[in-house]
Amino acid sequence: MTKPYLSIIIPAHNEAKRLPPSLVKVYAFLESHEYTAEVLVVENGSTDDTLAVARAYQERMPNLRVLEERVRGKGLAVRRGMLEATGDYRFMCDADLSMPIEQVNRFLPSAQDVVDVTIGSRELPGSQRYGEPGYRHLIGRVFNTMVRWLVLPGIQDSQCGFKCFRAEVAEAVFPLQTLDGMSFDTEVLFIARQMGYRVQEVGIDWYFDPDSRVRLVQDSLRMAFDLLKIRLNAIQGRYDA
Repeated sequence: MTKPYLSIIIPAHNEAKRLPPSLVKVYAFLESHEYTAEVLVVENGSTDDTLAVARAYQERMPNLRVLEERVRGKGLAVRRGMLEATGDYRFMCDADLSMPIEQVNRFLPSAQDVVDVTIGSRELPGSQRYGEPGYRHLIGRVFNTMVRWLVLPGIQDSQCGFKCFRAEVAEAVFPLQTLDGMSFDTEVLFIARQMGYRVQEVGIDWYFDPDSRVRLVQDSLRMAFDLLKIRLNAIQGRYDA
């Protein structure tokens, strides 16, 4: 297979129901574009039929690769996908496609640009949120305020699940990642900035899924603790390349 321009990495934990329609949409989208692409589904620690479902789609999608990571952890799955991908640009994508897949083109550079890291934002002018309960938005904004104070000043939405890394950046940053849970993306953005790479946000449309895997209270508390761990890691030099 020719080296792809784009790798789409989908972490999948207990996604047997949501994954099939998402893969159909991704495949249709890629078929309508001229650039070469691969899709990596990284199953991690599922207790349902996610792995079998993903493998069944390999017959329909010749550019689909399925990886098995037996330990649960979104950060673990994304790191594996980023480091096994071969594309010039490597795009992490939530399995529920809460952002329409067509908007992936907003993350890719024009012919003149070199983009290090582009992250989806639900907070920039022109972005839209659909169906999100007010209390969830409020908790998210409180957490993002902590993120901006402690690790990522100026970034308005670090937790959106859609992010794109240039291959060189992914291969430099992800080996230094230490967090395997929900806070991993805050950590890798911090590492990328520390290495001198430019992180930019792009506005997207985002649709709330009531079947979200995020456990609001437990995950928020764990992620707040992880911000302190990122600062401690930086002080101890754990992110020095």
